[in-house]
Amino acid sequence: MSRSTKLTLDILLGAVVPILILSYLTDPLGAVPAYLLSALIPVGWVAVDLLFITRRLNVITGFLGLNAVARGLLAFWFVDGTLYAFKDSVGAILAVLVFGGSLFVGRPVVRAFAEQSLDPRTPEQESALGRLFSERSVVRALFWSTAVLAVVFAVTGVANFVLNLWIVTAPFGADAFNVQVAQVNAITRIALAVPEFVAWGLALYLIFHAIHTQLPTATKDQNFWDLVAEREAENEIRSDPPNRNPIRAEGSNE
Repeated sequence: MSRSTKLTLDILLGAVVPILILSYLTDPLGAVPAYLLSALIPVGWVAVDLLFITRRLNVITGFLGLNAVARGLLAFWFVDGTLYAFKDSVGAILAVLVFGGSLFVGRPVVRAFAEQSLDPRTPEQESALGRLFSERSVVRALFWSTAVLAVVFAVTGVANFVLNLWIVTAPFGADAFNVQVAQVNAITRIALAVPEFVAWGLALYLIFHAIHTQLPTATKDQNFWDLVAEREAENEIRSDPPNRNPIRAEGSNE
């Protein structure tokens, strides 16, 4: 599946379809069944993606899977008012805990996202990438990019909580509740995605800029891994320089 197709399905099944279900199927299905269907479709799509499309177990898929499980379980927590606003903000809370917590243990989680986007294919590439990510400027970029994302997730989480508290005022199980949930989702799924998208762009820019400052200048035909291999070769020469005058070196022992 191409990235554009997957992105389209993510948007449709994660945001558009649930809003349409709440808006148009509440009356024929009933308020509670329509609400559950709208809540579980995005969870089901994430499960299908992880099990049958991505089929990789790593930090990214683990985070997405944890989020999906939490949302799936919370779908059956029938609450309204403040508790519903909290429930709908659990995804942001989990993101803050994961991203912020990774800073406290000294392992910025954004490193995993960056490493997997570079997709090392061999043990040698993995080792070289590990050494590259150990450079001080890259470590600093990983820290600040993770911190930026944690702060943005916290801000959007608070905004999501406030908007839900303000808009979703009907009791759970009423048709008006579903309509209000659809309204707030139409706002939050778009408006709050913008700062998160910008934050991800800034975070990845900081990381890859720091990485490329540690690599040799690229020529026309060199890709990223060519530059990494060249860097490794240069570092090996510096750590074990060739003996340029072996005869003199032997004579120095006399």
